[in-house]
Amino acid sequence: MSVRNLLLVCNPSRQEAVDAATALAKDFTGAGFSLFTISDVSIAGVVNCDVESLPTLEVAIVLGGDGTMLRAAEVTREQQIPLLGVNLGHVGFLAEVEKPPLATIVSSITDRTYVIDTRMVLQYAVKRDGVTVAQGWALNEVTVEREQSTMVELFLEIDGRPISRWGCDGLICSTPTGSTAYAFSAGGPVLWPEVDALVVLPISAHALFSRPLVISPQSEIVVRVETPEAVLSADSLRTSNLQAGDRVLITKDDHVVKLAHLSNTVFSDRLVAKFKLPVEGWRGE
Repeated sequence: MSVRNLLLVCNPSRQEAVDAATALAKDFTGAGFSLFTISDVSIAGVVNCDVESLPTLEVAIVLGGDGTMLRAAEVTREQQIPLLGVNLGHVGFLAEVEKPPLATIVSSITDRTYVIDTRMVLQYAVKRDGVTVAQGWALNEVTVEREQSTMVELFLEIDGRPISRWGCDGLICSTPTGSTAYAFSAGGPVLWPEVDALVVLPISAHALFSRPLVISPQSEIVVRVETPEAVLSADSLRTSNLQAGDRVLITKDDHVVKLAHLSNTVFSDRLVAKFKLPVEGWRGE
C-alpha cells in the first residue's frame, strides 16, 4: 500500500488549534498516514519542514480561521492540494460551517468521501514604465489603497476602455470567494461561488458614481495610480508599494484553489449560518 501524506496547518497562537492538530495527528498516524506541517508547532508524529521539502500531499487540513486558510493556500495552490478547513476563527467562509468531530474528519479522509470545491483565483502584475516590478495572485481580493491619511487618486480601465477616476480610500477587485470578505464590508454584493464573475468597487469614493461593478472574469482590469503613494495588497498577505504612474493589471488566473468539504454543502445554508441571517424574519410570527 502506498504511503498517504497529509499536511497539517494550524494557527500556533491558538491553543485550541494546536490541541486539535495533536489529536488528529495521533489518529492519522495510527491509521498509517504520514503527517507534515509548515506551522511553528511541535507535535508528536508530525514532521516539521519547509515548503520546498514537502512530499506529494493528498490533503491539507487547516485548523484556524480564514487567515490560516489563505496562508495554507500559498503552499497548496501549485500542487492543487485540497484544503479542508476546520473553522476556529470568526465568520470563516472557507472552512466547514460547524466545527466537525475530529473522528468525522479522520474517517472522511481515510475513506476518501470528502468532496472538492474549486475556487477562482486572481493574478496581478504591477507595471512601472513598461516593466513588471511585482506580480502575484489572490484567492479573496486584490486591493489598491491609500498608504497615508489622504485619499488616493485611482483611474479604472476595463478591457482597455476608461471607466472612472476616483478620489477614494482605495479600490477592491474581488473573486466570488472574496465577495463575503473585504468587498462585503465595503458594500459589495455577495456572489455565490459558482458565479463566474469578478467584483470591482471603490472604497469610500468622493464621487457621485461609486457603485460596485460585476464584470466578466475574461476582462482585463487596470488600475492606474495617480497619487505619489499607494499600496497593493493581495489577501492581506502579499503587498507592494506603488507610486504615481504605476499600472496594476488584474485578471483571472489559470490556476484554481481546491477546497475540500466533508459533504456536499449549499452556499445558501453557509450564508445563513455564517451571518446568522434571520430566516424567520425580524418581526417574529
